[in-house]
Amino acid sequence: MKLSLRHAVIAALSATLLAGCGVNGEMTRAEQGALIGGVAGAVLGKTTGDKDDKRALGGAVIGGLAGLAIGNYMDQQEAALRQSLQGSGVDVQRRNDNIVLTMPDAITFATGQSTIEPQFYPVLNNLGNTLNQFADTRIQIAGHTDNVGSDAFNLQLSQQRANSVRGYLAGTGVVAQRMQAVGYGESRPVADNGSDYGRTQNRRVEITLIPVQQQ
Repeated sequence: MKLSLRHAVIAALSATLLAGCGVNGEMTRAEQGALIGGVAGAVLGKTTGDKDDKRALGGAVIGGLAGLAIGNYMDQQEAALRQSLQGSGVDVQRRNDNIVLTMPDAITFATGQSTIEPQFYPVLNNLGNTLNQFADTRIQIAGHTDNVGSDAFNLQLSQQRANSVRGYLAGTGVVAQRMQAVGYGESRPVADNGSDYGRTQNRRVEITLIPVQQQ
């Protein structure tokens, strides 16, 4: 079967990125982004047939560079967040190109309350400062609870807590239009509500940072 230029570009891009892997044989997130972007660009560039292979080549290059840029940008932001939030109790995780910050309610709010504890202000100040350095991300703030209490109360509390975090970050200079606050109540547990430990894990606020290019 004939190998089109589009397929050759995908193979070459993949081989190039794989050859650039680190000493442990693992791709960096930036390299993964370039590979995904390059393949996607080649596929999107292909519209009517092999006569469009030149378009596929351009799409692969552009997609690869875009993926590499996004990956590098989020790598830098992740590193800055880990440094600024070190020792704060906030968990920093990377999920593909997104960054997820988890704030346990035990360090953020009093039981059953949506007012941020004063001792948590410095943490949010550091977070706001870092977010202001990386303006090309959307910020989703999600409140979650355990299953103790009524569904309606938990949903309202989770929304109020998400709003409190959004409002505080806006006060540090984070552009409000970047941020969306939503409460999920007890609908998205990450642990078993049948134990104290599980309920503690479920009471949280999660902040997800999403590259603007994904919109």
